[in-house]
Amino acid sequence: MPCGPIRKFTLAWICFCASPALAGEEGTVILHGGGNVTSAVRDLFVELAGGNDARLLVIPTADPDTPEDISRLEVWRARRPASVDLLHARSRDQAATEDFAAPLKRATGVWISGGRQGTLASIYLGTPVERELSDLLKRGGVIGGTSAGAAIQSKVMVVRGEAWKGFDLVPDAVIDQHFLARNRQDRLWRVLETHPQRIGIGVDEDTAAVICGDRLRVVGDSTVSICVAAYGSQSRRLELLKSGDQFDLKSLRSEVASRRGVLATAGGQ
Repeated sequence: MPCGPIRKFTLAWICFCASPALAGEEGTVILHGGGNVTSAVRDLFVELAGGNDARLLVIPTADPDTPEDISRLEVWRARRPASVDLLHARSRDQAATEDFAAPLKRATGVWISGGRQGTLASIYLGTPVERELSDLLKRGGVIGGTSAGAAIQSKVMVVRGEAWKGFDLVPDAVIDQHFLARNRQDRLWRVLETHPQRIGIGVDEDTAAVICGDRLRVVGDSTVSICVAAYGSQSRRLELLKSGDQFDLKSLRSEVASRRGVLATAGGQ
């Protein structure tokens, strides 16, 4: 990726996440809480995917009404990536084929649109699509998603207040979206009480949590809430982050990993 005067945030973000997609090292996830996806977030996604060399795919399957509307690609084409295409399976049988997932092998960035995260899980969970998304991150790509497209990225996924199974792209997490706008704090805490071995990441509308390794940074107009449930002698904790804030997830991940060991020994989740 060039280091010239492309966009004012580029050098700061290269320092924050020093391995853009074409470097082939550590990938990045962008968790957008729904509402307006700003130009800053879209620009960042394309930059991390390789800029003008980016090969983008948009997964619109969560949209219950118009998933095959190709006009949704225009906002990405305007940023002049090398390519951008839809990847949409009409059925789980279609998603289960290697041929369907093949475009993901060439992608440097995947954006998952909003809608119904349960639909994403029912069609793609356990298919080659999920495997290829994980491989994309391993080779240094970027996966972004808004609303349902953010929620699906954690293995424990919140659907109508209940815990479902999602993709395991953000280790140790439970992601919730529209967090403050729809007063979803209580529902995330309820899920965390039954899954205390997970870190809650509540992303409000018009805001994104950008995670690269153990580093999380906030972009947008509202906040990201980092929530850890009470466990044993440890009290419930909440970190409220605003745009520009950075947070190191390493210590929390170590803590919840130790909880997993105890729960596994006790026969819990």
